[in-house]
Amino acid sequence: MRRRRFLALGSLASSALLAGCVSDTTDDATTEPPATTTAATTAEKPDGVYVQSFEEQMAMQGTTTVGDYTVALLFTVPHTFWTLVNRDVSKTEKTAEDDIHLMAVVWDDETDTVVPAAAVSVELERGEFLQQEVLYPMLSQPMGSHYGDNFALDGDGTYDATVSIGAVAGRKTGAFEGRFESVESAEMTVEFTEETRARVGATPIEEAGEPGALAPRDTSYPKSIAPAPDDLPGTVRGTAAIDDAYYVVTDLASAERVGEPEQAYLAVSARTRYNGYELSSMALDATLVRDGETLYDDTLSRTLSPDLGLHLSAAVPSVESGDELTLSVRQPPQVGRHEGYETAFLDTESVTLTL
Repeated sequence: MRRRRFLALGSLASSALLAGCVSDTTDDATTEPPATTTAATTAEKPDGVYVQSFEEQMAMQGTTTVGDYTVALLFTVPHTFWTLVNRDVSKTEKTAEDDIHLMAVVWDDETDTVVPAAAVSVELERGEFLQQEVLYPMLSQPMGSHYGDNFALDGDGTYDATVSIGAVAGRKTGAFEGRFESVESAEMTVEFTEETRARVGATPIEEAGEPGALAPRDTSYPKSIAPAPDDLPGTVRGTAAIDDAYYVVTDLASAERVGEPEQAYLAVSARTRYNGYELSSMALDATLVRDGETLYDDTLSRTLSPDLGLHLSAAVPSVESGDELTLSVRQPPQVGRHEGYETAFLDTESVTLTL
């Protein structure tokens, strides 16, 4: 086993981030074969985010742009992963029939903004073999947000891959208004050969199960890292924490971006502890109170914008220092989780901030 050194975190985190040097590999890359070829699992799991039990290598299959979307397609060894329906967590075990864990990352090439909550599917075809799967929106420690699933293939060879990308759910503002609303298909290929299999695998991590996370990997595609609080527009009012999810609150003087210029714009940027990945597909209620008077009490809207990234927002009468803002998780993020995230971001709790 290789031991990873611990890195100090910024003000939003209070524990360990494990540094790794693994990156996605391209067709002409030369890499040493990984130490193992299957992903292990951690027997005892703490509540919240914990260090996954393996570090993986991936084989990049290509990148292309279609419509508003740029997509990268890559694969690694099959994974056990977890999906969520409301608060019910289901475990999907990797099986002996699975050959690869196929992943797609979708983003806006102009801003390097990762596109969340789209409907993404992949059709693989080779000769008489045909398999089509809807990819789960997922979150992993090295990659952040992506779409993925395990696939059983039909031997070595080149597979034609059709990646279909649906419209992005939620409100878009600024330069994103009116974009990511079409359905597009990208024609790509997956090379499943002895050479590409030699690039992928998983190496055990000695710190597995400890509170913390693997650091984001160095990749050729962008990752869904939320803007640092100091980089958010407006007046940043503070940060709340629920079940290893951090909620950074900011407000802008005008909600013109959502058609209400006389109102203020309240925005909450939800991100993971340690790596600061954006958390998508969740329902967050907010109650804003000033001197005993309720100014806002409703569900925040899922919103995507170039400056705030993925966030939850509302137009409110105004925001002032001393106001009390209560955030309540009504539905946790409805995204699949790779190991290390399946025990976090599940609680439906409330927290109150004095702004």
